[in-house]
Amino acid sequence: MQEATLEQAKKLGLTEPEFEAIKKVLGRTPNFTETAVYSVMWSEHCSYKNSIKWLKTLPKDGSKVLAKAGEENAGLIDIGGGWACSFKIESHNHPSAIEPFQGAATGVGGIHRDIFTMGARPIATLNSLRFGNINDDKTKHLLKGVVKGISHYGNCFGVPTVGGEVYFEDCYSTNPLVNAMSVGVMKTGKTISATSYGEGNPVFIVGSDTGKDGIGGASFASADISEDSAKDLPAVQVGDPFQEKKLLEACMELAETDSFIGMQDMGAAGIACSTSEMSAKGEHGMVIHLDKVPTRQKNMKAWEMLLSESQERMLIVVKKGHEKTVTDIFDKWDIHCENIGEVTKDPMLKFYMHEELVAEIPAESLVLGGGAPVYEREYTEPSYFAERDQFSIDTVALPSDMKAVAEKLITLPNIASKRWVYDQYDSMVGTANTSTNAPSDAAVVWVKETEKGIACTVDCNSRYVHADPKTGGMIAVFEAARNIVCSGALPSAITNCLNFGNPYNPEVYYQFVYALKGMSEACIKLDTPVTGGNVSFYNQSPDGAVYPTPTIGMVGIIEDISKRMTMDFKQEGDAIYIIGKSKNDIGSSEYLHKLIGVHLSPAPYFDMDEEFLVQQTVLRLIHAQVIESAHDVADGGLFTGLVESAKQRNLGFNCTQSDMSIRTDAYLFGEAQSRIVVSVKKENIATFESMLADCPFEKVGEVTASEVIINAANWGNIAQWKTSYDEALEKIING
Repeated sequence: MQEATLEQAKKLGLTEPEFEAIKKVLGRTPNFTETAVYSVMWSEHCSYKNSIKWLKTLPKDGSKVLAKAGEENAGLIDIGGGWACSFKIESHNHPSAIEPFQGAATGVGGIHRDIFTMGARPIATLNSLRFGNINDDKTKHLLKGVVKGISHYGNCFGVPTVGGEVYFEDCYSTNPLVNAMSVGVMKTGKTISATSYGEGNPVFIVGSDTGKDGIGGASFASADISEDSAKDLPAVQVGDPFQEKKLLEACMELAETDSFIGMQDMGAAGIACSTSEMSAKGEHGMVIHLDKVPTRQKNMKAWEMLLSESQERMLIVVKKGHEKTVTDIFDKWDIHCENIGEVTKDPMLKFYMHEELVAEIPAESLVLGGGAPVYEREYTEPSYFAERDQFSIDTVALPSDMKAVAEKLITLPNIASKRWVYDQYDSMVGTANTSTNAPSDAAVVWVKETEKGIACTVDCNSRYVHADPKTGGMIAVFEAARNIVCSGALPSAITNCLNFGNPYNPEVYYQFVYALKGMSEACIKLDTPVTGGNVSFYNQSPDGAVYPTPTIGMVGIIEDISKRMTMDFKQEGDAIYIIGKSKNDIGSSEYLHKLIGVHLSPAPYFDMDEEFLVQQTVLRLIHAQVIESAHDVADGGLFTGLVESAKQRNLGFNCTQSDMSIRTDAYLFGEAQSRIVVSVKKENIATFESMLADCPFEKVGEVTASEVIINAANWGNIAQWKTSYDEALEKIING
């Protein structure tokens, strides 16, 4: 075939030095098909070439870890009793910016495949979403499309959406973020590996036909969004949740046999990726006949078939002689199952089209950890830090009407209920979700056949990370852990989805480096190793980069699900306490940012040792069964947290500020970290306070029948606050 030119290589996203490196690997100039394969495999999305240096600094070891980051399609931890939990979070940002419905839907489908490719059955989905100004028509279009895509795929596939978060900031206007997390369970010792070995073993492609949708999706995800990006619509995949449901059941049935060597989902870079990664891991090669691949369109070219990201496809290496076992299973589920090649001892990938050799590449040269390039980018402290450091709380006048501020605060899009979103998701399918009618800070999913529960959450306040990348990265991990702890679970491990701007911008790269430094310190303190995730760079438009958004997905284990903790106040007369200590701090709060209009201020108060003590204390209190509810103080501050705990049962609260050296706005609306609101029965107060000898705490007040009372002033009935909180977002969306 004709040699590729440097101009063609550059159009595919390769640099001149990379093109020269490919020539050295091959000992010749690559043809166009080979160049196309390298372009996707060496893209940021597949190779992590601009991030792997720092990803390697994250803690990966832990006593419960069964599959470390990078070893398999998803993380895997031991949850005891012969059971394991597989989980992972990934982004589908760029596709969702162009085609929100399919972009979000296929993001959900892709992350589920990573879980059941491991042999685990998905039991929960979560998502973390970021959009621009909610008042813009474009934002409403993207929001509606993304939510509809998530609900369509998840509801049809039959896995409940149990939790998530939605934020609105102007910086996400061009680049919405759509991060999807899947959690699954399996018996230990049943892990399926994404590997290939055994000369002569047949290679099968199973699932949907291969089409032109998603071609070059990995490269598309590794570039800035521009006005011309709509022309890249073919780079957006199209999903079929019903086909994936059949594929899941077939793979679960296959997992019970001893008829295969390994299996891998075809996600980013499609056949090119699965063949190269499985071969490199098993230190073997493959001969693949592309003309045997079932296709949706006629006359597809070799490079189109190799790069297609058509959904609901797997690559399976079958043990020779076991072909009929495999084909019978997939025939039963009415799924294509085609033998397209075989494993070779020679570690080369050889792709044929109608007996013509169209590409010949060493598998190792394509993959992360092998021949894929690794870069160390320059980074410099962001110039906006100077403006941030000029902020003083003394420059903010104390509001004369705190009630009026509170009324505005709880109707802000980032604070108000996301009911309009989650009502579109099926949260009850599968009957394992325990959080639908009794919400806790983290979703809790029952592991059937056991007494165990898995608490899971996604978390990141990107404004904190923007204000201080290292502190913000630490807070993201610890806030996720606070949610897990408030549900009664022990934080066990994390997965992350690292959403940043262009890595070639030194200030953006500084944000990335320092966010990972903070994340690393937090994970070491909590003993929550990083089991995997993904990096999404180039979330940048001509207007600038998005806030640095290192989204944390965390899971925790509850040994006895009957002892899970919820966030709702239980009865009138119960005492309300803060575990932790209020601070004279309004830095980076929603109150300061959206209501006062200060866009740059320091991250909120945070002390890692103090935070750790608070979490350990609350976990002890829950296990001793001396508290009735637990809910962390987060976005919107103490007042918002009190409303969220009270409104579940239509109860009120009487809150009296005891430390008058703290400004009232900081006390009610500040977002200083390391605080958890708990409620306690009167008869348990003495026991409760005796368990707090080493931990700071303060009495807030008590639960009332329905009235909201702040510092002796009656602020009305909880019903009014509940209505305002619950209906604010849908009123904005529906205009």
